[in-house]
Amino acid sequence: MIEGNHEGLRVASDVRLGEGVRLFGLVNLYGCEIGDETRIGCFVEIQKGAKVGARCKISSHTFICEGVTIGDGVFVGHGVMFANDRRPRAVAEDGAPLSDSGWECQPTLVKNGASIGSGATILGGLVIGENAMVGAGSVVTRDVPAGMTVVGNPARPIPPPNPENP
Repeated sequence: MIEGNHEGLRVASDVRLGEGVRLFGLVNLYGCEIGDETRIGCFVEIQKGAKVGARCKISSHTFICEGVTIGDGVFVGHGVMFANDRRPRAVAEDGAPLSDSGWECQPTLVKNGASIGSGATILGGLVIGENAMVGAGSVVTRDVPAGMTVVGNPARPIPPPNPENP
């Protein structure tokens, strides 16, 4: 069952939607899986082969490409971009246009409970660990361990808060 604003929804017949999924206007979904009770904001595209877990929040203007797997309870802020090819090209060395077989999809895994801030870019071939946090506007170029917070371009760890000096 799809709840929410149905205006402008483009949900292909091959999409697998869990129970209680909420979609809001101008969403484009094809060939993907969305878990139970996940909310997907306006202007979101999720491509074939991508998987979004249960009880996630995917904010507006986000792009989730082929090869991305998002665990349960993950927050994805506004305008987050996932990439799946570290060396994208439009043409081969001889100048001929590349076909779909002319590239290698580099899968990305976002584990349960992670949080990705608005405007972040996540490169392909990475793992963002459980309960990790990616700061707004960060460019993630390497794995983020569980529980770690990273910020910046390229994203770097920040020290955990000091409970004695908040």
